[in-house]
Amino acid sequence: MAIDITPAVIPHLCVDDAAAAIDFYVKAFGATELGRVPQADGRLIHAAVQINGSTVMLNDDFPEFDNGKSQTPKAFGGTPVTIHLTVTDVDAKFAQAVAAGAEVVMPLDDQFWGDRYGMVRDPFGHQWSLGQPVREVSMEEIATAMQNQG
Repeated sequence: MAIDITPAVIPHLCVDDAAAAIDFYVKAFGATELGRVPQADGRLIHAAVQINGSTVMLNDDFPEFDNGKSQTPKAFGGTPVTIHLTVTDVDAKFAQAVAAGAEVVMPLDDQFWGDRYGMVRDPFGHQWSLGQPVREVSMEEIATAMQNQG
């Protein structure tokens, strides 16, 4: 029997409390839980949610599998990665994330590249951007706008 495989890129997040993260992602981003695999001590070794039509995998932190080092954004003092959501009602979705406990990193505003866009940090240290295209902008317009920045 052949297994059907669809190529994909799927973020896999390490968090301090995966069960709480699932609850947060449901409230903040309307996620649907796809499943979870707990270890005997209750920590989740694997879980998955669907956000905005895409799968996001997550697990609890297991420092014992990495020479005692935590792999969460909080342990690293932040994250260089931003997970982007393109949505159809960015004002409502941004407000929903903030109401659920996300911290505003970049306020929602109309941007020169044509999106209404903002960024938040979830309670687990992961950074998310939310955007909605509001106007068509050519690469030339974007280049000119970049030259005129700061």
